[in-house]
Order: sequence, then structure tokens, then C-alpha cells
Amino acid sequence: MEHFDTIIVGAGHGGAQAAIALRQNGLDGSIALIGRERELPYERPPLSKEYLSGEKPFERIQIRPEKFWADKGITLMPGTNVAEIDPAGHILTLGDDSKISYRKLIWATGGDARRLSCSGADLGGIHTVRTRSDVDRIQAELDGGVQKIVVVGGGYIGLEAAAVLRKLGREVVLVEALPRLLARVAGPELSQFYLDEHRRQGVDVRLEAQVERLEGDDGKVERVVLADGTAIEAEMVVVGIGIIPSVGPLIAAGASGSNGVDVDQYCRTVLDDIYAIGDCAAHANDWADGAIIRVESVQNAHDMAATAAKAICGDKQPYRAFPWFWSNQYDLRLQTAGLSIDHDETVLRGDPAERKFSVIYLKEGRVIALDCVNSTKDYVQGRKLVEARMAPDREALANPEIPLKELL
Repeated sequence: MEHFDTIIVGAGHGGAQAAIALRQNGLDGSIALIGRERELPYERPPLSKEYLSGEKPFERIQIRPEKFWADKGITLMPGTNVAEIDPAGHILTLGDDSKISYRKLIWATGGDARRLSCSGADLGGIHTVRTRSDVDRIQAELDGGVQKIVVVGGGYIGLEAAAVLRKLGREVVLVEALPRLLARVAGPELSQFYLDEHRRQGVDVRLEAQVERLEGDDGKVERVVLADGTAIEAEMVVVGIGIIPSVGPLIAAGASGSNGVDVDQYCRTVLDDIYAIGDCAAHANDWADGAIIRVESVQNAHDMAATAAKAICGDKQPYRAFPWFWSNQYDLRLQTAGLSIDHDETVLRGDPAERKFSVIYLKEGRVIALDCVNSTKDYVQGRKLVEARMAPDREALANPEIPLKELL
């Protein structure tokens, strides 16, 4: 049986960074990086942006070239699935029934794109945006002349995809089940701004629109039928309704977790010598007042990878990383600092009509997060307000003539 000092399952941002961080922290032992895809590790955010639009070829979104992994002595195992974990024996059973053993294991599998469960969801022409192959299939159909597209989901993935598809000249209808866009992650001010912007760009946005079924002939989608009976023509459907954490083998092996897998402040699961990081790892987050949450971001994947790697190398440092996010749509750059979970007040800073403004989120008077649109200065200075847990004057916060750094 082949043995590795550390096995990392999942070759996305978290897994790749964990392998890099192990070497940076002095691990000399053998490392295997297992990925279900057959590609070299690559960046995920460009999939719904520059890669979908064709602005960046695949080579430009690879995390490192192939030579890097060989030079670092990291064994890549692409196209490999982990079927079962034996935590007592420290053994993984792979999809082909072969077995490999480990001393330490890092689970960095992220999640699988959530799919529609209605009638017709298995028709051709229905896509998610989670992997390179997902986007390659979308591009192939676009090259084949597809014009009418329905995007399901008004979160960041759906909005980013809609923006690119409009830029490519397609007719886009976006349907969102909730009363506003970005309802789970942003305040109503930001929701309204992006609603107005997408409509201005020509996207037909339908709110409180439930997909009842998908219809088509010859195995190909042709219509999206809503719960109110409205039928929308569709030559393609792009689904962006979140992810399901990929933790089945871990939970089956005895790990705890109801939304992903639970980890402690060092990214350890309850199973001996098994860590979990990134989108699939539920942890007590300092920036959410200790709430147990999963954070789906590149920042979280990278920083949890560093925490796990340091712990494995004997330098235990608790995960305390500051959360930040970004989204590019049209000529708009959104930067988010902090977590707006359970905010009880918002302050609008600047004028959305000028396409440069910030929404500041407060909880019990303290600044806990900011959404900054085309306002990098607010983002850089505002995150310091969050880190300092400041409770500034509301009028000063709302005044864009007063730099946020003056409120520290």
C-alpha cells in the first residue's frame, strides 16, 4: 500500500494552498494532492467572470505550473475520487478500490453545485458554474449559436454569469425565488443597486419567481416554467443556487457536522489526524460573534490552509483570519470586508447613482462589515473599523467627504 506523510483531498484553492503551506512551514515528508478533476489546480473565481467571457485562457488561471508541483515534491493525483475513510487505520479507499495510507489528512473538497430538483432538471442545456468543464460546456453551446438564456439564482454566481452573458450579447432572463437579489449576503441598498444595474444592462430580472419545471424536446431544454404559469423561452439554463458541502466520506467515517464538517480553531475534525478547510469546514468565526458558519471564499480557503499546515508542522495558531470577498460585474468592482450576519442597522455612504458608494453594516452600534462598490479607499480604511470593532458617529460614517480612517 502506498503511503504519504500528508494527503490532501481536494485540489482547489484550499487544497493547493495547503500543499504549498506545508512546504513553506518546513514539512519534508511526502505529500499527495488528490483531485476529482483531471486538471492542474486552478483558480475558481474567474470561472464565472474572465474564463467564461474568454478573457483569460485556462493557463492563466492555473494556481501553479506543472513544474512547480514536481519541484516541491508534491504528488498530484488528478481524476481521483475518495470513496471511504478508515480513520483508525489511517487509510483511504479510492474510487477504483485501491488503498493509500496517511499520517495526516487534510479534507479540502469544497462543495458540489446545487442543482434544480424539479421536473426536467436532467434535460440537456442545463449548466452549473463550478468547474472548468462546466464552463467549457457553456462556451461550446454559446459557440453553437445559443441566444436565449435563463439564469436561475440571484446570488453572486448568477449575477456574475448574467453580466458576462449580456456582455457577450445574449438575451438573459434571471429568476430569483426571494424578494430581492443577494438577499442572503447583503442589505437592501446593495440589492436594489444591482437590480437596477442589471436591468439597465438589459437583463430581464424576475423576483419572487419559483421554477416549477423545465420543458424541452429531444432531450434539450426549451422552456423554464415558473410557479405562476409563466413560460420563458430558454436555449440554455445556468443554475447558480449555492453548493452542497462535499463531506460524505468524512461524515460516514464519524466526523461531526450538519452543515459541512465541524472543525476546531486549528481546523481539526473530531477524527484523529484529520483536518478540514475551506468551503466545507464549519467553524466558530470570531467575526460572526463566534457563530458556527461556513465561509465560501478564496480568503477563507487560503487562511484555513495556512492554519492546518502550521498545526501539522507543530506551530499551532488558531484561525482568526479577517474575512473579505469580491465580485466583478460589468464595470463594477464590489469589495466586502467583514461579515454582515445579524446586522441591525445599515448606513449608506455616497450615492449609488454615481456608481461609487458603500453600505456599512452595524450591530449594536459597532461596524461589522462593509460592501464597497468602486470604492477601494472605503474598503481599505473601513476594514480597520471592523477590526477595531469601532462604533463611530452615524453622520460621519454617511459622509463620503470624511475619510473612514479619521473615525478610528
